[in-house]
Amino acid sequence: MAMQKRAIVTLDRIISGAADVFFKVGYDAASIAAIAEAAGATKGALYFHFSSKEELARAVIDQGHRVSSLGAQQIMETTDSPVETMLLMCADLANGLVNDPLVRAGIRLTTGGPIFDPPTRAPYDDWLQTFEELARRGVEAGELAPGTDPAKLAHFIIPSFTGIQMLSDVLTGMDDLMDRVREMWEFLLPSVAAPDRLDVLSALLPEVFVRRDATGAMR
Repeated sequence: MAMQKRAIVTLDRIISGAADVFFKVGYDAASIAAIAEAAGATKGALYFHFSSKEELARAVIDQGHRVSSLGAQQIMETTDSPVETMLLMCADLANGLVNDPLVRAGIRLTTGGPIFDPPTRAPYDDWLQTFEELARRGVEAGELAPGTDPAKLAHFIIPSFTGIQMLSDVLTGMDDLMDRVREMWEFLLPSVAAPDRLDVLSALLPEVFVRRDATGAMR
């Protein structure tokens, strides 16, 4: 049992170290030696858990998505409004991209071009399906206009968020990400919200999209 615990701790350290290196230098420039050093592990320990750099990168992506998915699940379980749920999910992911090394490294690996063959699309498929379902519920709840197409709306929101976070990364190191995502919704809501719900939904934006540090405190 003690050996199993040590192995789990080592595995977590390796994934965290890999996330740090991948985020700082990118996939191509990351070396196994640099990842092992960042993780405080030997190359032998690293190869015990992962057979290649690609397998390790996919583990970082999976773990980062697991972290953001857990936050999304908690939001879904505690929020009744479908549109507010979408807003909170966007804010939670933006916060993770700014403050959580695993989330930001995982996203950077999935947006850095065709690194893998086949490409890693599971996180995007997951977000698209989730937002399509929330949009469908939003129409049924009368929050979104009756003619809103849930699939089209999801396929607008997720790529828009992805483009916004990529440009925010380039321009400000994601320091302005929360503000830019809020602006996306400021433009979007008047086009898709039911007219009688627009004011209520718009009033949520300054409450939801608040910059936070790694401890969760506002900044």
